[in-house]
Amino acid sequence: MKIQIPELSELLKNEIQFIDVRFKEEYELWLFSFTKNIPLNEMPNRLSEIDKDKLVVTACPHYDRAIMGRILLMQNGVNARYLVEGLLGLADYLRGDNAKHFYDSVNK
Repeated sequence: MKIQIPELSELLKNEIQFIDVRFKEEYELWLFSFTKNIPLNEMPNRLSEIDKDKLVVTACPHYDRAIMGRILLMQNGVNARYLVEGLLGLADYLRGDNAKHFYDSVNK
C-alpha cells in the first residue's frame, strides 16, 4: 500500500519507522533527519533493525526501490507502505510554509 506526503507527517507523529532504501552514498549526499538508511541491497541482512510492531514506510528518490523494499518487508511479516511521491517529491513539497508546517507537525 502506498501513502502520500500529507499522510506521512501524521504518521511520523506516531513514531513509525521511515526507511530510506537508497545506497549509502546517495543517502550521505542528501538526507532527511527523520529517516533511517537501510539500503535495499542490505535489507535482507538488516531485518533485525526493523521493529515489526511498528508501521514502516519505505522511500527512495521516486518509488521503484521503495516498492521492492516494501515487498521484502511484507514477506518478512512487517506492516509496510511506500511513499508514492518519493524523496524527490518530498523535497519539492518541503519548501517555504510547507516545510514549517511539516516540521511543526512532526515535532509536536
